[in-house]
Amino acid sequence: MKPHIHERILLYKIRQGDTESFGVIYDFYHEKIYRYVFLKLPTQEDAEDVTADTFLRVWQYLQGKNRVTHMQALLYQTARNLIVDFYRRRGGKVESVDELEIVVADRSDLTLEEKMNLKTDMARAERAIRQLKDIYRDVIILHFLNDVPLREIGPLIEKSAGATRVILHRSLKALREIMDADLKNTV
Repeated sequence: MKPHIHERILLYKIRQGDTESFGVIYDFYHEKIYRYVFLKLPTQEDAEDVTADTFLRVWQYLQGKNRVTHMQALLYQTARNLIVDFYRRRGGKVESVDELEIVVADRSDLTLEEKMNLKTDMARAERAIRQLKDIYRDVIILHFLNDVPLREIGPLIEKSAGATRVILHRSLKALREIMDADLKNTV
């Protein structure tokens, strides 16, 4: 789906109450929003709930005939706000539940040893990403996991394109330091 013209047409139809058009938006963005939310919340169930709430809130917002110029930005901002609300209600962070079994089990091309190594590496990466500052984690998730171009991340995090590139560089450096420290502690 091309996000500009096609998305504008879908937004127009959604404001008219067309649920099928919203279904197209949902299908296109659901996995990206879920990944973004999953790495910020303690459990898979919490991530599923917040992802569902994100789309429900956006649907309600659009039914209020509100103007939207960038659907992706609206979805990420709504998800970010719901994550903040989640932690305000809980009063702090909780340890995560591991969902990696599902991802690794789907790889039938790997040996058992390779699956175990992949699972270990993924768990280390997830732990490291969760330790990053929020803005660093946001940029890494958006750019590397959700394939959002840097020029589109800037408006999402309310930073200029140059500042976004600097944040990405700093976040990768911080991630590398965390993973290196984790590796030293396990050896």
